[in-house]
Amino acid sequence: MNDIRMLIGGEKAAAESGKTFERRNPLDGQVATRAPAATEQDAVRAVDAAAAAFPAWSATGPGERRALLLKAATALEARAAQFTAAMAGETGAAAPWAGFNVHLAAGMLQEAAAITTQISGEVIPSDVPGSLAMGLRVPAGVVLGIAPWNAPVILAVRAIATPLACGNTVVLKGSELCPATHGLIIDALHDAGFPPGVVNFITNAPADAATVVEAMVAHPAVRRVNFTGSTGVGKLIAQTCAKHLKPVVLELGGKAPFVVLDDADLDAAVDGAIFGSFANSGQICMSTERIVVDDSVADAFVAKLAARAVGLPLGDPRKGPTVLGSVVDMRTVERCNALIDDALAKGATLVCGGKAENTLMPATVLDHVTREMNIYHDESFGPVKPVVRVNGVDAAVACANDNPYGLSAAVFGRDAGRALQVAQRIESGICHVNGPTVHDEAQMPFGGVKASGYGRFGGKAGIEAFTELRWITLQTTPRHYPF
Repeated sequence: MNDIRMLIGGEKAAAESGKTFERRNPLDGQVATRAPAATEQDAVRAVDAAAAAFPAWSATGPGERRALLLKAATALEARAAQFTAAMAGETGAAAPWAGFNVHLAAGMLQEAAAITTQISGEVIPSDVPGSLAMGLRVPAGVVLGIAPWNAPVILAVRAIATPLACGNTVVLKGSELCPATHGLIIDALHDAGFPPGVVNFITNAPADAATVVEAMVAHPAVRRVNFTGSTGVGKLIAQTCAKHLKPVVLELGGKAPFVVLDDADLDAAVDGAIFGSFANSGQICMSTERIVVDDSVADAFVAKLAARAVGLPLGDPRKGPTVLGSVVDMRTVERCNALIDDALAKGATLVCGGKAENTLMPATVLDHVTREMNIYHDESFGPVKPVVRVNGVDAAVACANDNPYGLSAAVFGRDAGRALQVAQRIESGICHVNGPTVHDEAQMPFGGVKASGYGRFGGKAGIEAFTELRWITLQTTPRHYPF
């Protein structure tokens, strides 16, 4: 069992109340982690520590920030085995997913190190004679990052790496479902040598989440908030931020369409669909959630897809290599089982997989899904995937856009120009032609539209999100005034 502590002002800390909460393994219910149950007072202490560290940290040069971020990347990768064990214990994640998390998160720290010298401004022509007018990007202040459990290393690092590179100090609120996993990230940053208070970490019991977040968002020193999670919780975060006039970046739910055109390379499309649908048992914001296939190739595609899906290894990730580990809890099982029942009752065909009795859920494909079925609309966030058959490009685009979300999407077709035209018609923040819906790179502008949120992480977009743009002038000659 992991017994972890928070980090406030460079010191390991328990909750002032002394209370803790437990995170149990989803498969067998064994205690995986015991963590501090922070109160509002603990949350305020963490923000106070970040605020006290901000003046000195914001004044550091890019070279110092770069060196620490690179050290943190190395320290993170050195903990790969610990991350794999923690993720298997807390969320049931398989080793390949844990390894991918660590690899990409280390890359995000390296990319953040690279952008420390890219936080630039501009000289803007002024109508005032002798006026040197500048637009400058400057650190915003304390940044609150709220990260989820499903891609815990990637998303927690993303919440804090670019803010640190831009000269902000940070508070990471760890997920109640994976506090030890998020704690390992903080350990890596602490070992890298960030000054006390630059990086802070709190954990809270599930029942206390709303009050803890409210206390931090309300704190005058918090100038930016970023949240990754469900659309329902994202709306609550947005309301809280609006009440306190705090800018927020939201990356929320998705219903990523995977469009297979009539000229697609079916083997390549199946490869992309398998990865996008079943990586981390479909528990990724970018997971393929609706497979939209042209009628003319649907039979062949579904047969190939099912042949691959039934062969995906399923098992307890603590006992050896597997692709599909445990889903995060029985609520996921109950939700997915209900979606299967509803679809079958309304005429869908079960191609492979099926309902589960525990959190080891098999890869499941439902064919002939229609708009009347719940799975057509609802995000399964599990390894249950619907195939919708359509006739022609226009019908495929209409089906892809027929949902409130707009995070990721994919289009497969041999005619690249035609496929690109389809991609441009899909309403999503991200779309990959002849690639899976699940794809991320640290330097890319990552984010969604519609109910998938607003704002962007990554690269230059991340710099814009976590800095203030100031207009400063220098009058170099005597200025004329009308009176």
